[in-house]
Amino acid sequence: MATIIEIMDTTLRDGEQTTGVSYTEAEKLNIAKTLLEEVKVDRIEVASARVSEGEYKGVSTITRWAAKAGHLQKIEVLGFVDGGQSLEWIKNAGGQVINLLTKGSLKHCKEQLRKTPEEHAADIKACVLKAQEMGIVVNMYLEDWSNGMRNSPDYVFYMVDALQNLPIRRFMLPDTLGILNPDETYRYCRQMIERYPQLHFDFHAHNDYDLAAGNVYMAVKAGVKGIHTTVNGLGERAGNVPLASVVAILKDHLNCQLSVEEVTLNKISRLVESFSGIRIPANKPIVGEYVYTQVAGIHADGDSKNKLYYNDLYPERFGRQRQYALGKLSGKANIKQNLEQLGIELTPEEMKKVTDRIIELGDKKEYVTPEDLPYIIADVLQGEKVADSIKVKNYSLSVANNLHSVATLKLEIDNQEYEETAAGDGQYDAFMKALRKIYDKLNKSLPELTDYLVTIPPGGRTDALVETIITWRLGERELKTRGLDPDQNVAAIKATLRMLNIMEKTQES
Repeated sequence: MATIIEIMDTTLRDGEQTTGVSYTEAEKLNIAKTLLEEVKVDRIEVASARVSEGEYKGVSTITRWAAKAGHLQKIEVLGFVDGGQSLEWIKNAGGQVINLLTKGSLKHCKEQLRKTPEEHAADIKACVLKAQEMGIVVNMYLEDWSNGMRNSPDYVFYMVDALQNLPIRRFMLPDTLGILNPDETYRYCRQMIERYPQLHFDFHAHNDYDLAAGNVYMAVKAGVKGIHTTVNGLGERAGNVPLASVVAILKDHLNCQLSVEEVTLNKISRLVESFSGIRIPANKPIVGEYVYTQVAGIHADGDSKNKLYYNDLYPERFGRQRQYALGKLSGKANIKQNLEQLGIELTPEEMKKVTDRIIELGDKKEYVTPEDLPYIIADVLQGEKVADSIKVKNYSLSVANNLHSVATLKLEIDNQEYEETAAGDGQYDAFMKALRKIYDKLNKSLPELTDYLVTIPPGGRTDALVETIITWRLGERELKTRGLDPDQNVAAIKATLRMLNIMEKTQES
C-alpha cells in the first residue's frame, strides 16, 4: 500500500516571513480557499498569534469562511507558551488548532527562555492542558530540533518523554535554520520514530543549503507522516521547501498517496506570485516559466520521435503545456512544432529561410515569441514587413502630482481613425482605458492582461533600452508580446500594439 502523507502548507504564516511580503485580508482568504478547496492540501497554517490587529482580522475572516465550508479543523495558528494569551487570541479569532512553539534544543531553552528543561516542560504541560479545557487541538513545534539532535539529543528525548502522553496530536520537527543534510535528516527522524512509534511526526524543512527537497525525501523515507511546505518555497532567508516540488518528489520517487490535486499547482503558484510580489524563477522546477520549454532543436526533434526527451513530469499533470523556444539554438523541429500550433505549413525551402532568420535574431539576443512567427514569415518570404491593420497614429500621456494620469489616443483601424481620452492610475493604465473606449465603440473585445514584466539592463543608465513583455489571455489562449524602447510606457504601448495586430490577424484567419 502507498504511504499516506499529510501536507500542511504554511504559505500564510512562514511564507509571509519572506522579506517584503505582506498579504491583505482578502488575499489571505483567497489563498486559503484555493489551497484547501482546489489544491486540497490537508491543513494550512495561517498566522502567528498576537502579532497585530491585521493578523487577527485575517484569521477571523478565514475561520468564519472555514466554519461554513467545513474546514475549520484544517486551519492552524502558531502560538506560544505564554500563560494562555495565545490560546485566548486564537479562540477569540475563531480558531480551533494551535501549533504550539516550544524549544527543541537545550541552547534555545537555556539561552532564550533562561529556563531549565524541567521548567519549560512544566510550562508546556500547563499550556496543553489549558488548551484541552478550551477545546483547542494542540500540535507542537520543537523549534531548532535539528540543532537539538546534533548537539543535545538527551534534551530532545527528555522533552518528548515528558510530553508524549499529553493530548498533543502532532509533534513537528523543524530544521529551523536549514542546517541538515539528507543523511542527518534520515538518521534523526528515524531515531524519533523508533523511540516513539506511537506518535505522529511532521517534518518542517528550510532551504538554506538548498537541501530542503532532499531532506523531505529522506524524512518521509524515515517514516514521518506529515510535511510542511510553502507555495513557491517562500519563507525567511532562503525559504521553505516548495509545495510543487514536494508533491512531485513524493508521488514519483516514493509512491506516496497525497490529497493534493496536481493540476492546480500552477494556478496556486501564480496566485501567490501575484499577491506576494515575489517572482517565480523561470527555471524553478514544476512551476517555472521555462521548465517545459525545449530550447535545443535536437530535443524538439526527439520529442516528435516517440517523445524521446520526455520524463514523468509531463506538463499536463500540473496544468501546463510543453513549448518550443525560438532562438539561435532552434532547429527546424522547434519551428515546426510552433508552426503546427499556429496551423501554418511551409515548404522545406521556406522553412530554411525562416530558420536562418530566427537564428540571426537569436545571435543578436532578440527575444522571439511564437506570436512573432507570422511576422517573421511574412518578412522573409515576401521581402517586406508584414502590414499592420492597426496603427497608433498619435498619443499623449500626462502625469501630475496627486492627480490621475491622462492619456489621449488616436488609433487607425483599417484606414479609419478613432480618438479617445481617459484617466487612469498611471500613464499605461490611462492608455489602456482610452484603448478600451475605442474597442467598446467598435464592439471589439480586448484580452485580459495577466502579467507585465519590465526588464532594465544593470548599470543605472537612464537612456538604456527597456524591454516590456506583457502576457495576455483571451479565453483559453495565452500570448506574450514584447516592446523595446528607452521609455517604459512606450515599450508597453509597442507590446500592446503587437497584441492588437496579432488578435486582428487571428480573427481574420
